[in-house]
Amino acid sequence: MRELTYVGPGKLEWREVAAPKIDGAGQALVRPLAVATCDLDTLLLRGEAPMFGGGFPLGHESVGVVVEVGDGVTAFKAGDRVVPSFQISCGSCDRCRRGLTGNCERVRGTGMYGIGALGGNFGGALSDLMKIPYADAMLVAMPDGLAAADMASAADNIPDAWRTVAPMLRDNPGAPVLIVGGGSIGLYAIQIALACGASRVDYVDDNSGRLKLASELGASVREGPPPKKTGPYPITVAACATQAGMLCAIRSTAPGGVCTNCGIHPGETTPMPLFDMYITGMTFVTGRGHPRTVIPEVLELARAGKIQPALVTSQVVSWDDAIPALLDPPTKLVIAR
Repeated sequence: MRELTYVGPGKLEWREVAAPKIDGAGQALVRPLAVATCDLDTLLLRGEAPMFGGGFPLGHESVGVVVEVGDGVTAFKAGDRVVPSFQISCGSCDRCRRGLTGNCERVRGTGMYGIGALGGNFGGALSDLMKIPYADAMLVAMPDGLAAADMASAADNIPDAWRTVAPMLRDNPGAPVLIVGGGSIGLYAIQIALACGASRVDYVDDNSGRLKLASELGASVREGPPPKKTGPYPITVAACATQAGMLCAIRSTAPGGVCTNCGIHPGETTPMPLFDMYITGMTFVTGRGHPRTVIPEVLELARAGKIQPALVTSQVVSWDDAIPALLDPPTKLVIAR
Protein backbone atom coordinates (compact mmCIF):
# COMPACT_ATOMS: atom_id res chain seq x y z
CA MET A 1 0.00 0.00 0.00
CA ARG A 2 1.01 3.68 -0.23
CA GLU A 3 1.71 5.85 2.77
CA LEU A 4 2.96 9.42 2.95
CA THR A 5 6.28 9.65 4.77
CA TYR A 6 7.48 12.77 6.54
CA VAL A 7 11.19 12.69 5.73
CA GLY A 8 11.92 16.05 7.35
CA PRO A 9 11.01 19.74 7.03
CA GLY A 10 10.24 20.45 3.40
CA LYS A 11 10.49 16.84 2.30
CA LEU A 12 7.65 14.32 1.89
CA GLU A 13 7.51 11.07 -0.08
CA TRP A 14 4.84 8.55 -1.04
CA ARG A 15 6.30 5.13 -0.24
CA GLU A 16 5.16 1.59 -0.93
CA VAL A 17 5.00 -0.46 2.27
CA ALA A 18 3.42 -3.72 3.38
CA ALA A 19 -0.26 -3.32 4.21
CA PRO A 20 -1.19 -3.91 7.87
CA LYS A 21 -3.05 -7.12 8.64
CA ILE A 22 -5.36 -8.19 11.43
CA ASP A 23 -3.37 -10.50 13.66
CA GLY A 24 -5.30 -10.44 16.90
CA ALA A 25 -8.72 -10.14 18.47
CA GLY A 26 -10.40 -6.76 18.71
CA GLN A 27 -8.59 -5.22 15.73
CA ALA A 28 -9.90 -3.49 12.62
CA LEU A 29 -8.58 -2.07 9.37
CA VAL A 30 -9.83 1.37 8.29
CA ARG A 31 -9.37 3.12 4.95
CA PRO A 32 -8.98 6.88 5.52
CA LEU A 33 -11.36 9.01 3.45
CA ALA A 34 -10.29 12.45 4.68
CA VAL A 35 -7.24 13.51 6.68
CA ALA A 36 -6.69 16.92 8.27
CA THR A 37 -3.46 18.54 9.31
CA CYS A 38 -3.21 18.92 13.06
CA ASP A 39 -1.63 22.09 14.43
CA LEU A 40 1.32 19.86 15.36
CA ASP A 41 1.64 18.69 11.74
CA THR A 42 1.88 22.31 10.62
CA LEU A 43 4.74 22.90 13.06
CA LEU A 44 6.48 19.74 11.83
CA LEU A 45 6.15 20.69 8.18
CA ARG A 46 7.52 24.15 8.86
CA GLY A 47 10.51 22.78 10.76
CA GLU A 48 9.32 24.19 14.09
CA ALA A 49 9.12 20.87 15.98
CA PRO A 50 12.57 19.27 15.59
CA MET A 51 12.11 17.10 18.67
CA PHE A 52 9.99 14.66 16.61
CA GLY A 53 12.73 13.89 14.08
CA GLY A 54 11.62 12.48 10.73
CA GLY A 55 11.25 9.36 8.63
CA PHE A 56 7.74 8.34 9.68
CA PRO A 57 4.20 8.10 8.23
CA LEU A 58 2.30 11.34 8.61
CA GLY A 59 -1.25 12.11 9.68
CA HIS A 60 -3.41 11.40 12.71
CA GLU A 61 -6.69 13.30 12.20
CA SER A 62 -9.03 11.34 9.95
CA VAL A 63 -12.43 9.99 9.05
CA GLY A 64 -12.49 6.60 7.34
CA VAL A 65 -14.47 3.51 6.43
CA VAL A 66 -14.06 0.13 8.09
CA VAL A 67 -12.62 -2.43 5.66
CA GLU A 68 -12.27 -5.47 7.93
CA VAL A 69 -12.80 -6.40 11.56
CA GLY A 70 -11.25 -9.15 13.62
CA ASP A 71 -12.71 -11.54 16.16
CA GLY A 72 -14.26 -9.86 19.16
CA VAL A 73 -15.20 -6.60 17.42
CA THR A 74 -18.89 -6.12 18.16
CA ALA A 75 -19.63 -2.42 17.61
CA PHE A 76 -18.49 -2.06 13.99
CA LYS A 77 -18.56 -3.87 10.67
CA ALA A 78 -17.13 -3.42 7.19
CA GLY A 79 -18.62 -0.38 5.47
CA ASP A 80 -19.17 1.71 8.62
CA ARG A 81 -17.92 5.32 8.50
CA VAL A 82 -15.88 6.07 11.60
CA VAL A 83 -13.65 8.56 13.37
CA PRO A 84 -10.56 6.75 14.68
CA SER A 85 -9.25 8.36 17.85
CA PHE A 86 -5.72 9.56 17.11
CA GLN A 87 -4.42 8.13 20.39
CA ILE A 88 -4.08 4.39 20.99
CA SER A 89 -6.24 3.32 23.93
CA CYS A 90 -7.67 0.02 25.10
CA GLY A 91 -10.81 1.44 26.67
CA SER A 92 -10.79 -1.04 29.55
CA CYS A 93 -7.84 -0.21 31.81
CA ASP A 94 -8.33 1.94 34.90
CA ARG A 95 -7.10 5.12 33.22
CA CYS A 96 -9.26 4.63 30.14
CA ARG A 97 -12.32 4.00 32.31
CA ARG A 98 -11.58 7.30 34.09
CA GLY A 99 -11.45 9.09 30.73
CA LEU A 100 -7.64 9.34 30.57
CA THR A 101 -7.48 7.70 27.16
CA GLY A 102 -4.33 9.63 26.26
CA ASN A 103 -2.48 7.74 28.98
CA CYS A 104 -3.73 4.18 28.49
CA GLU A 105 -1.97 1.75 30.81
CA ARG A 106 -1.53 -0.79 28.02
CA VAL A 107 0.19 1.67 25.69
CA ARG A 108 3.21 3.78 26.44
CA GLY A 109 2.35 7.40 27.13
CA THR A 110 2.68 8.91 23.67
CA GLY A 111 0.97 6.10 21.74
CA MET A 112 -0.62 7.70 18.67
CA TYR A 113 -0.64 7.76 14.90
CA GLY A 114 1.52 10.01 12.78
CA ILE A 115 4.67 10.71 14.82
CA GLY A 116 6.70 7.54 14.29
CA ALA A 117 8.73 5.90 17.05
CA LEU A 118 7.78 8.54 19.60
CA GLY A 119 4.16 7.47 19.12
CA GLY A 120 4.87 3.75 19.12
CA ASN A 121 5.14 3.18 15.33
CA PHE A 122 1.40 2.71 14.75
CA GLY A 123 1.54 4.19 11.24
CA GLY A 124 -0.17 7.28 9.88
CA ALA A 125 -3.52 8.36 8.54
CA LEU A 126 -2.17 9.45 5.16
CA SER A 127 -2.08 5.85 4.02
CA ASP A 128 -4.28 3.34 2.25
CA LEU A 129 -5.03 1.51 5.51
CA MET A 130 -4.82 2.17 9.24
CA LYS A 131 -4.67 -0.64 11.76
CA ILE A 132 -6.87 -0.01 14.81
CA PRO A 133 -5.61 -2.16 17.72
CA TYR A 134 -8.67 -1.71 19.95
CA ALA A 135 -11.50 -1.12 17.48
CA ASP A 136 -14.49 -1.07 19.83
CA ALA A 137 -12.71 1.38 22.13
CA MET A 138 -11.00 3.64 19.59
CA LEU A 139 -13.58 4.02 16.82
CA VAL A 140 -16.59 6.34 16.94
CA ALA A 141 -19.43 6.04 14.43
CA MET A 142 -19.94 9.03 12.13
CA PRO A 143 -23.50 10.38 12.21
CA ASP A 144 -25.44 10.44 8.95
CA GLY A 145 -25.42 13.78 7.21
CA LEU A 146 -21.87 14.81 8.13
CA ALA A 147 -19.23 14.92 5.40
CA ALA A 148 -15.93 13.17 6.03
CA ALA A 149 -13.90 16.18 4.90
CA ASP A 150 -15.80 18.47 7.28
CA MET A 151 -15.18 16.30 10.34
CA ALA A 152 -11.61 15.01 9.84
CA SER A 153 -10.40 17.03 12.84
CA ALA A 154 -12.94 15.36 15.11
CA ALA A 155 -10.16 12.91 15.92
CA ASP A 156 -8.03 15.51 17.72
CA ASN A 157 -8.11 19.30 17.27
CA ILE A 158 -11.86 19.83 17.65
CA PRO A 159 -12.00 17.80 20.91
CA ASP A 160 -8.85 19.62 22.04
CA ALA A 161 -10.70 22.90 21.53
CA TRP A 162 -13.75 21.53 23.34
CA ARG A 163 -11.79 20.74 26.49
CA THR A 164 -10.51 24.33 26.72
CA VAL A 165 -13.95 25.92 27.07
CA ALA A 166 -16.92 23.55 27.33
CA PRO A 167 -16.33 22.07 30.83
CA MET A 168 -15.61 25.52 32.28
CA LEU A 169 -18.74 27.02 30.72
CA ARG A 170 -20.81 24.26 32.28
CA ASP A 171 -19.47 25.36 35.67
CA ASN A 172 -19.65 29.08 34.87
CA PRO A 173 -22.55 29.63 32.44
CA GLY A 174 -22.33 32.73 30.29
CA ALA A 175 -18.73 33.52 31.20
CA PRO A 176 -16.61 35.57 28.76
CA VAL A 177 -13.66 33.77 27.16
CA LEU A 178 -10.23 34.93 26.02
CA ILE A 179 -8.44 32.94 23.31
CA VAL A 180 -4.84 33.63 22.33
CA GLY A 181 -4.73 32.09 18.86
CA GLY A 182 -2.03 30.45 16.81
CA GLY A 183 -3.62 27.59 14.85
CA SER A 184 -6.90 25.84 14.21
CA ILE A 185 -7.64 24.89 17.84
CA GLY A 186 -8.34 28.47 18.86
CA LEU A 187 -10.72 28.91 15.92
CA TYR A 188 -12.65 25.76 16.78
CA ALA A 189 -12.76 26.96 20.39
CA ILE A 190 -14.57 30.15 19.31
CA GLN A 191 -17.42 28.14 17.81
CA ILE A 192 -17.62 25.75 20.73
CA ALA A 193 -17.52 28.50 23.36
CA LEU A 194 -20.37 30.39 21.68
CA ALA A 195 -22.34 27.15 21.21
CA CYS A 196 -21.91 26.45 24.92
CA GLY A 197 -23.22 29.85 25.96
CA ALA A 198 -20.21 32.14 26.38
CA SER A 199 -21.38 35.74 26.65
CA ARG A 200 -18.39 36.94 24.63
CA VAL A 201 -15.27 35.51 23.03
CA ASP A 202 -12.25 37.79 22.64
CA TYR A 203 -9.55 36.56 20.27
CA VAL A 204 -5.93 37.77 20.08
CA ASP A 205 -3.66 36.90 17.15
CA ASP A 206 -1.08 38.48 14.84
CA ASN A 207 -2.19 36.52 11.76
CA SER A 208 -4.55 38.51 9.56
CA GLY A 209 -6.17 35.43 8.00
CA ARG A 210 -7.02 33.84 11.34
CA LEU A 211 -8.23 37.19 12.69
CA LYS A 212 -10.61 37.62 9.77
CA LEU A 213 -12.00 34.12 10.25
CA ALA A 214 -12.24 34.59 14.03
CA SER A 215 -14.36 37.69 13.47
CA GLU A 216 -16.60 35.83 11.01
CA LEU A 217 -17.03 33.07 13.60
CA GLY A 218 -18.34 35.59 16.12
CA ALA A 219 -15.31 36.64 18.16
CA SER A 220 -14.21 40.17 18.99
CA VAL A 221 -10.66 40.36 17.65
CA ARG A 222 -7.49 42.16 18.68
CA GLU A 223 -4.69 42.26 16.13
CA GLY A 224 -1.02 42.14 17.03
CA PRO A 225 1.28 40.24 19.38
CA PRO A 226 -0.30 39.16 22.67
CA PRO A 227 -0.22 41.89 25.29
CA LYS A 228 1.31 41.29 28.69
CA LYS A 229 -2.17 41.15 30.19
CA THR A 230 -5.80 41.85 29.28
CA GLY A 231 -9.07 41.04 30.94
CA PRO A 232 -9.46 39.52 33.49
CA TYR A 233 -11.41 36.52 32.15
CA PRO A 234 -12.70 33.51 34.08
CA ILE A 235 -11.81 31.28 31.10
CA THR A 236 -8.63 31.74 29.06
CA VAL A 237 -7.07 29.63 26.33
CA ALA A 238 -3.47 29.61 25.10
CA ALA A 239 -4.13 28.03 21.70
CA CYS A 240 -0.63 28.87 20.57
CA ALA A 241 2.88 27.56 21.02
CA THR A 242 4.59 30.77 22.08
CA GLN A 243 5.86 31.85 25.47
CA ALA A 244 4.35 35.33 25.07
CA GLY A 245 0.94 33.93 24.21
CA MET A 246 0.89 31.51 27.12
CA LEU A 247 1.99 34.22 29.57
CA CYS A 248 -0.71 36.58 28.29
CA ALA A 249 -3.38 33.93 28.86
CA ILE A 250 -2.08 33.15 32.36
CA ARG A 251 -1.89 36.79 33.48
CA SER A 252 -5.32 37.49 31.99
CA THR A 253 -7.05 34.77 34.01
CA ALA A 254 -9.40 36.06 36.70
CA PRO A 255 -9.11 34.94 40.34
CA GLY A 256 -10.37 31.40 40.56
CA GLY A 257 -10.42 31.12 36.76
CA VAL A 258 -9.05 28.41 34.48
CA CYS A 259 -6.35 28.79 31.83
CA THR A 260 -5.83 25.90 29.40
CA ASN A 261 -2.63 25.69 27.39
CA CYS A 262 -2.73 23.60 24.17
CA GLY A 263 0.75 24.44 22.95
CA ILE A 264 3.90 22.36 23.12
CA HIS A 265 6.77 24.15 24.85
CA PRO A 266 10.00 22.19 24.32
CA GLY A 267 12.93 22.53 26.64
CA GLU A 268 13.82 21.45 30.13
CA THR A 269 12.04 24.38 31.78
CA THR A 270 9.45 26.99 30.80
CA PRO A 271 9.28 30.23 32.83
CA MET A 272 5.88 30.94 34.37
CA PRO A 273 4.59 33.77 36.64
CA LEU A 274 3.92 31.46 39.57
CA PHE A 275 3.59 34.27 42.10
CA ASP A 276 0.80 35.93 40.09
CA MET A 277 -0.86 32.53 39.68
CA TYR A 278 -0.60 31.92 43.41
CA ILE A 279 -2.16 35.27 44.27
CA THR A 280 -5.15 34.78 41.93
CA GLY A 281 -5.63 31.13 42.85
CA MET A 282 -6.16 30.29 39.19
CA THR A 283 -6.01 26.81 37.69
CA PHE A 284 -3.53 26.12 34.88
CA VAL A 285 -4.19 23.10 32.67
CA THR A 286 -1.69 21.72 30.18
CA GLY A 287 -0.80 18.42 28.56
CA ARG A 288 -2.23 16.24 25.83
CA GLY A 289 -6.00 16.00 25.80
CA HIS A 290 -8.08 12.83 25.87
CA PRO A 291 -10.18 13.22 22.71
CA ARG A 292 -11.73 9.75 22.65
CA THR A 293 -13.96 10.67 25.59
CA VAL A 294 -15.09 13.86 23.79
CA ILE A 295 -15.50 12.81 20.12
CA PRO A 296 -19.18 11.77 20.51
CA GLU A 297 -20.09 15.14 22.00
CA VAL A 298 -18.22 17.02 19.27
CA LEU A 299 -19.96 15.00 16.56
CA GLU A 300 -23.34 15.71 18.15
CA LEU A 301 -22.65 19.47 18.22
CA ALA A 302 -21.88 19.28 14.49
CA ARG A 303 -24.86 17.05 13.71
CA ALA A 304 -27.16 19.49 15.49
CA GLY A 305 -25.70 22.41 13.53
CA LYS A 306 -24.32 24.14 16.62
CA ILE A 307 -20.78 24.17 15.22
CA GLN A 308 -19.54 24.12 11.62
CA PRO A 309 -15.96 22.81 11.58
CA ALA A 310 -15.79 23.21 7.79
CA LEU A 311 -15.66 26.99 8.30
CA VAL A 312 -12.18 26.58 9.81
CA THR A 313 -10.88 24.51 6.88
CA SER A 314 -8.50 26.58 4.77
CA GLN A 315 -8.23 24.24 1.80
CA VAL A 316 -9.37 20.79 0.62
CA VAL A 317 -7.16 18.94 -1.86
CA SER A 318 -7.16 15.51 -3.44
CA TRP A 319 -5.01 12.63 -2.23
CA ASP A 320 -2.67 12.99 -5.22
CA ASP A 321 -2.16 16.70 -4.51
CA ALA A 322 -1.20 16.14 -0.87
CA ILE A 323 2.54 16.76 -1.14
CA PRO A 324 2.53 20.21 -2.79
CA ALA A 325 -0.28 21.35 -0.48
CA LEU A 326 1.55 20.11 2.63
CA LEU A 327 4.82 21.77 1.71
CA ASP A 328 3.16 25.14 2.31
CA PRO A 329 0.46 24.18 4.80
CA PRO A 330 -2.35 26.63 5.55
CA THR A 331 -3.92 26.83 9.00
CA LYS A 332 -6.17 23.83 8.28
CA LEU A 333 -5.60 21.60 5.28
CA VAL A 334 -7.85 18.63 4.51
CA ILE A 335 -6.76 15.88 2.12
CA ALA A 336 -9.69 13.85 0.80
CA ARG A 337 -10.08 10.89 -1.53
